Amino acid sequence: VQLQASGGGLVQAGESLRLSCAASGKIFSVNSMGWYRQAPGKERELVADITSGGSTNYGDSSKGRFTISRDNAGDNAKNTVTLQMHDLKPEDTAVYYCNAEIDWYDSLRSYTGSNFWGPGTLVTVSS
Repeated sequence: VQLQASGGGLVQAGESLRLSCAASGKIFSVNSMGWYRQAPGKERELVADITSGGSTNYGDSSKGRFTISRDNAGDNAKNTVTLQMHDLKPEDTAVYYCNAEIDWYDSLRSYTGSNFWGPGTLVTVSS
């Protein structure tokens, strides 16, 4: 199982940015997907996540400005989550990590509720 993230980059304050993450591999189901972020010197924090049923959860700093959505939730081969970020602020600068809880399998057995992390993608917001 792999999580492949895209998006990120350098934007100015007030601008928007979109992050996407796709889960692939021998997947039975993706129970939830989301984004966390970690700024220098700070702990990793939840940005937003979404369950297979479409329930969303946002961190306090992203409420009202960020929207998470999930694509092709019914197709296990194309589980993608998108984080649309608006009105970005310098304090949103961080490395953003995709996260997913996945039921998956290999040639020997199946696994339930495994937690996966994607490689971080840097978001820099200049003032």
